[in-house]
Amino acid sequence: MENKIEIERNEKSMLGWITLISVLVPLVVAVLLFMPSKMDTGLAWVYFLPHLNAVINSAATVALVLGVVFIKQGRIAWHKASMTTAFVLGALFLVSYVLYHASAESTSFGGEGWIRGLYYFLLITHIILAAVALFPILWAYYYGYTGQYTRHRKVVKYAFPIWLYVTVTGVIVYWMISPYYLH
Repeated sequence: MENKIEIERNEKSMLGWITLISVLVPLVVAVLLFMPSKMDTGLAWVYFLPHLNAVINSAATVALVLGVVFIKQGRIAWHKASMTTAFVLGALFLVSYVLYHASAESTSFGGEGWIRGLYYFLLITHIILAAVALFPILWAYYYGYTGQYTRHRKVVKYAFPIWLYVTVTGVIVYWMISPYYLH
């Protein structure tokens, strides 16, 4: 009984942390995107970050797909390694993304016609799902890490497709806008 109370206390604490992180991260990103003036880092290399972000997102996509392949094959250690890799890549992406958008002006998409509509559809759905993805991703990772596999499987049904969509559309949006980067 005492162990169950401790587990419930840990779950409530984790819920608080996951909720806080899941709300703060999108808020910080939104503030950085809409800042009237950007930080002057004086560093030209920040303009390389969108290209790096596309590579990170591509690698995260591969890690996510491999994670599914490995778990279906019963290779649990490889699954955990793949998902941890995807998680770390996601964190690296976030740091790089925040650094770029804190110091560089946003690039406008220059395409016209139907491609413009497609670009904005992908961009808007990518942004919305990226903002909500963190909550189920953090729960899925937590449940997997703590060995709560039944709960892990339930959350992954939502977390995986959202996360995969976000990583794939991030790369597509990058390829669509990359001709319009100034640097």
